[in-house]
Amino acid sequence: MLMVRLLIPGAAVAAPDAGYDLVIYGGTSAAVTAAVQAKKMGRSVVIVCPDKHLGGLSAGGLGWTDSGKKAIIGGLSREFYERVGMYYNEDGGAQWSFEPHVAERVFEDWMREYEIPVHRDAWLNREPGEGVVMEDGRIVSIAMLSGKVYRGKMFIDATYEGDLMAAAGVSYTVGREANSQYNETLNGVQIDNAVHHQFKNNISAYKIVGDPTSGLLPRISGDLPGVQGEGDHRVQAYNYRMCLTRVPENRVPFAKPDGYDASQYELLLRELLAGSRHIKGSFSELPNGKTDTNNNGSFSTDNIGMNYDYPEASYDRRREILAEHLRYQQGYCYFLANDPRVPGDVREWFSGWGLAKDEFIDSGHWSHQIYVREARRMVGDVVVNENHLMRRIPTLRSVGMGSYNMDSHNVQRYVDKDGFVRNEGDVQINPGGPYPIDYGAIVPRRAECENLLVVCAVSSSHIAYGSIRMEPVFMILGQSAATAGVLAIDAGVAVQDVDYAELSGRLLGDGQVLE
Repeated sequence: MLMVRLLIPGAAVAAPDAGYDLVIYGGTSAAVTAAVQAKKMGRSVVIVCPDKHLGGLSAGGLGWTDSGKKAIIGGLSREFYERVGMYYNEDGGAQWSFEPHVAERVFEDWMREYEIPVHRDAWLNREPGEGVVMEDGRIVSIAMLSGKVYRGKMFIDATYEGDLMAAAGVSYTVGREANSQYNETLNGVQIDNAVHHQFKNNISAYKIVGDPTSGLLPRISGDLPGVQGEGDHRVQAYNYRMCLTRVPENRVPFAKPDGYDASQYELLLRELLAGSRHIKGSFSELPNGKTDTNNNGSFSTDNIGMNYDYPEASYDRRREILAEHLRYQQGYCYFLANDPRVPGDVREWFSGWGLAKDEFIDSGHWSHQIYVREARRMVGDVVVNENHLMRRIPTLRSVGMGSYNMDSHNVQRYVDKDGFVRNEGDVQINPGGPYPIDYGAIVPRRAECENLLVVCAVSSSHIAYGSIRMEPVFMILGQSAATAGVLAIDAGVAVQDVDYAELSGRLLGDGQVLE
């Protein structure tokens, strides 16, 4: 099988770029809206990204929009969904489900219309003191592994991982805070709330059923899960969103991946033999007979426990993690469609699906973007947390809104006191309605950097991030960050000193919804 890889060019010497008003690092949907907004405000801008395809998850298979209340989606974020609507319907109007290639086409159309340069396959040099040059608390330039240097007045980190933010020395965290840190109730280890995507049957965790001396089955941790509400280093599970189809002429059957090991799915097999049919779950319909297929149930496409070091890993280590995730998920599909031990009704149903032949053509029809549900999160003067989302703490400087559930996928799979396997970490709690997101979520502390804005790895607690981390919200924050960056340039001030009345006025004038 063709594997999704990180391609890192060899180092070379290159002349510095002439410089831009805004330099955006990252190729996510937030990067695109930030760049478009900068151009609409008359400023020069460049997108520099390790990606070859623009749009992150929005163009990477997440075609069934996780949005909550759609009325709070305004500005360029709403325009994206309206442009999708124009592609499918003559009368226009926002459309919230779409094929991956259509999303990518909308992003690329924006780049052409606004004549925005996009420098792809460009990897930030993350070595301390090499990739980011700072003077007097400001980023002067950033350097790629290729040797290419980009100078700018303002910089935006639009990566899911927060790589530029970290390289600039901005404070961040990885993992889950204890509930006590921000007076929350849903953060940290979550055993009590992990009722979704849970094992419905008592499945033995051991190779020989009921015999601890036989050793654990694959994909189960031997560590204790921790104490309810206690903080840890662990990260919620990643997966690849799959664009599947049952249309024969567009269906690519699931192939056996290199390194396939059927024993990795023994736990899944036991769950199926016990009667579970959870694998028929999340196949959200997209146009033209396709799906946005996501994790569902106790043992699914989420590769639980295999991503803990991804956020801060080297490019080489990340490449290994991506390859392992892809092999796991390809093997999962092949196992369900082909293994003779799988119940016949399951095997027959699953083998009727396949990858969409006309999507992700250059990556074996698998998404080019793994679902980085959470990586680094900035720690600024304002850390948005559960209490902000539930309006127990006021938000004074809204730059956009969210409304989705506080949603964490499972974080670990462990053995309970009876020797049965359990998942831990899944939380799905509604914050009680839409909520504003404070400007402080996207700006670092003044002492750390005065000309950087962060639009994906925002300053929030783990559980608050579980709601904020939706693609429509990232696009909203991208537009707001670029607006703030331009206003900071105009006024000759740090991003922390942008006049909020002026910022909010411009955002409202450009169609953003702030309350």
